Amino acid sequence: MALVARWIDQTRPAAVVVDVSVEVAAFVRLLGVPVIVIAVPGERTDPPHIFVHQLADHIIAAWPREFYEPAWLRTHAAKTSYVGGISRFAQRPCRPPDTRRAPPKVLVLGGAGGDEIDQATVEACSTALPDIDWHALGLPGGRATPDPWPDICAADVVVTHAGQGCIADVAAAERPAIVLPQSRPFDEQHVTAEALRRRRLAVVIRSWPGPHAWRGLIMHARSTDPTRWRNWQTEGAAARAARAIEAVAGRCAEGGTP
Repeated sequence: MALVARWIDQTRPAAVVVDVSVEVAAFVRLLGVPVIVIAVPGERTDPPHIFVHQLADHIIAAWPREFYEPAWLRTHAAKTSYVGGISRFAQRPCRPPDTRRAPPKVLVLGGAGGDEIDQATVEACSTALPDIDWHALGLPGGRATPDPWPDICAADVVVTHAGQGCIADVAAAERPAIVLPQSRPFDEQHVTAEALRRRRLAVVIRSWPGPHAWRGLIMHARSTDPTRWRNWQTEGAAARAARAIEAVAGRCAEGGTP
């Protein structure tokens, strides 16, 4: 907190964007700096979240409003921007694979928040199902890369958790997906996965299935229309968020209402 206060004293920011931390958002606001808070899906009805959404000068939700508008966020509709899924790859070209090739290439993506599966789980599937080309990134005990974009684009099907970053990346690549939400506080990933299931953007499963189930799941995922991912609105999402942030900073600098 001392480092944050020192930086604010030296930099005099027009506004600060805070991702997740209620404590930092409250501290920055107490220092008199406008705060934009990044909303996170899930049941955010506990006192700390109620407090941070009340004090925020603006809220950014990185998903489409028509997919998910929780009651706790609807209360702050006048100061909330639903910008769509934010992916660092949204402007990067992606050449989809040849759907006629065999065997189908399946990419399993892990996340920094922890996974209920590991590299050995995927290797066991590869042994049981040699007619499927299995790959994995970011799982415990497996390969990691700072640039997963080529792997995502090259996959016939992506098996991913339901974190906001991975979902936005898969949406930007418009790849068929099987989504396995992981356990997180406030049911964050389960809420996101349910929104995707309702709008038929991805196949959603609740646990890692046995080998016998994978062929049907992969076939189901490949039968979906990958262009439906455009409804997640990754195109221009970062720019929409930036415009909202700049607008709040400008109004506050002029002494207006955020």
